[in-house]
Amino acid sequence: MHALPSPMEQWLAHLQGHRRYSVHTLSGYRQDLHHLILCHADLKLDQCTESHIRQAVARLHAQGLKPRSLARALAAWRGFFQWWAPQAGMESNPAAGVRAPKIPRSLPKALSVEQTQVLLDRPNLPEPDTAIDCRDQAMFEVLYSSGLRLAELVSLDWRYARNGEYESQSWIQLEEQEAIVKGKGGKTRSVPLGGKAIAALERWLQKRDQLLAGSTDPNASAALFLGARGKRISPRVVQLQLNKLATLVGLPVHVHPHGLRHSFASHMLQSAQDLRAVQELLGHANISTTQIYTRLDFQHLAQAYDQAHPRAGRKRQQ
Repeated sequence: MHALPSPMEQWLAHLQGHRRYSVHTLSGYRQDLHHLILCHADLKLDQCTESHIRQAVARLHAQGLKPRSLARALAAWRGFFQWWAPQAGMESNPAAGVRAPKIPRSLPKALSVEQTQVLLDRPNLPEPDTAIDCRDQAMFEVLYSSGLRLAELVSLDWRYARNGEYESQSWIQLEEQEAIVKGKGGKTRSVPLGGKAIAALERWLQKRDQLLAGSTDPNASAALFLGARGKRISPRVVQLQLNKLATLVGLPVHVHPHGLRHSFASHMLQSAQDLRAVQELLGHANISTTQIYTRLDFQHLAQAYDQAHPRAGRKRQQ
């Protein structure tokens, strides 16, 4: 991928240095900015108009980009011009008035309570005994117990640590039965750890040193969950191990770590009916993000009605 024009590189550096955007988000924005440059290769940035932005959206749509990808591209362009247009003497942000095609709002894929119990109780499998098995069981119990994002899970430390330039951003506190989590936007929240998660964490911590293997890396030494080579575990390993367990216990679905977060939210709403509490636990800045789980909850209730009510007389489409 070729280098971007200097103003765009400066904007990305600003997002990284001052706004603390993640590497993943910055990589996506870089790709989106390249899309704009490729659509108008000979156009000077300070001559970009709303018409150029609309043409770029239309061209990317014709190339097969989905509404969600177009929306992210527009967000990147809008953010860049909002930052740079005043510096360049442009009269307005050319992307400000352009909207992406509407994104169909799909329901999160949540497991049922029964499926989640099968996954975590591991029927017909031996009790976790090896360091890897104990680690995996603790990871999955924490995901479901606290509704964490995958990135939040792998960022957890086994306790608060400050070692030279390294300082914990997220960590567990077993005595307080909670985890301190730094989530999206740099916002820190406290989430509870359930009894099953605490028991699994205690078993894992007894075996954790087997994987640490004497590492002196402050990041690895602080990490709660470790990979086979003694480094902080990667998101990809969590994904692979979770799907491996789902296959072993015979679940007929692909299980993603984020699916346990969705399951946590859905099951909490089914039981507690407290949208604000679930919003706080999930770390959603806007309650509208949490409200999608009320659709899951209604779907659950509607299915129960159709199956149980003597005069329902209909089958609901899945």
